[in-house]
Amino acid sequence: MMNREDFGTLTPSLGELIQTIHESNHDSEDFISDTDTMALFSHYIHHKVALSDKNDITSLCKAIQKIIFNSADSKKTDGILSDVHINYGLFSDFFEIPFPDPEKPAFTFIDLFAGMGGFRLAMQAQNGKCVFSSEWNKFAQRTYFANFGEVPFGDITKESTKKFIPSHFDILCAGFPCQPFSIAGVSKKKSLGRETGFKDKTQGTLFFDVADILSRHRPKAFFLENVKNLLSHDKGNTFKIIKSTLEELNYSVYYKILDGKDYVPQHRERIMIVGFNRDLFHGEESFSFPEPTDRTFAIKDILETNVDGKYTLSDKLWLYLQQYSEKQKAKGNGFGYGLVDINGISRTLSARYYKDGSEILIPQNKGKNPRKLTPRECARLMGYPDTYRLDQVSDVQAYRQCGNSVVVPLITAVSQNIIKTITDYEQHS
Repeated sequence: MMNREDFGTLTPSLGELIQTIHESNHDSEDFISDTDTMALFSHYIHHKVALSDKNDITSLCKAIQKIIFNSADSKKTDGILSDVHINYGLFSDFFEIPFPDPEKPAFTFIDLFAGMGGFRLAMQAQNGKCVFSSEWNKFAQRTYFANFGEVPFGDITKESTKKFIPSHFDILCAGFPCQPFSIAGVSKKKSLGRETGFKDKTQGTLFFDVADILSRHRPKAFFLENVKNLLSHDKGNTFKIIKSTLEELNYSVYYKILDGKDYVPQHRERIMIVGFNRDLFHGEESFSFPEPTDRTFAIKDILETNVDGKYTLSDKLWLYLQQYSEKQKAKGNGFGYGLVDINGISRTLSARYYKDGSEILIPQNKGKNPRKLTPRECARLMGYPDTYRLDQVSDVQAYRQCGNSVVVPLITAVSQNIIKTITDYEQHS
């Protein structure tokens, strides 16, 4: 889909990069944060600097000095970062990572609302190269950097962040948050006989930024993921606006609710939305979502041995959860803790799991209270391999990240079908 030499045009030259940072940081309305500065460097290193090219890395070191010390006078900073630092692994964190880019990538993608990087793992498994990532949460940024060697850019709603998206890439990936849409303004315009566009319908929501990037860059395809309730939210109006917006941008749209239980021992239904650029495919692509695998999974398969006692519920918390459950049952509600059958699957893991672990509790022998899943077990529940690094953040943050993540093997299966669709069309057109 993409020639290897094309990757050289994905990012600016080092001189342009440095000049952009300096110019932006002299304009208070377009200031580049420290996080985005690090994002620039980490993306630059992966896209432009060969590991064997010490001259490029030395130039990058000098550029970092000038920015860190805010000095245009190289004499003042010479020697602070030297070849000695380079030889002793100054940039080891960028390269000694568990999930590097493929050596000979077949296509490019961007990773928006990146979280832990589930989409990135899925697309890299298809031989794709990530050329831009964005995630505003600083703890998720740490985890992402530890695994991929890149610091994601921050707030994607800001123009100062969007301008660093490469002009050309093949696929946009985004697990965008669901927000309510106001259709009052749209209805008023229609009553006046005036046309509306996606900016009118979606401005002020994070989906607008996805649509805006699609409109500007026109990638071959997109892959979006969201909660199941997106389909019924606001009596279906929210999804209606999303679908019509994507079609207005001239993309064929496919969507389906898929369950993670076909890939991991967890009931987790999510809506998958895939689109192909009609300017390129003319609506003639042949795409379908993966069929259920009919495989069975069990919680016991993801459990660790010799789990620290800190994950066992205290007597006070365990009593509270039991009493709360009884109160809810008396009211006719089904709310309560979820003591799992280790031979079966779990409820949906949520971002609030760190609070009490009530939705997924593991029974223990010898009269012990139930325990929470460990962060590693939560990562396994989302389909992350054990080589994935979690120890860059606290347990609380790791729980939050896992609860907000995509199910990696499910996203990988859909990604595989997307790439097959693109490849088949291009080979036969």
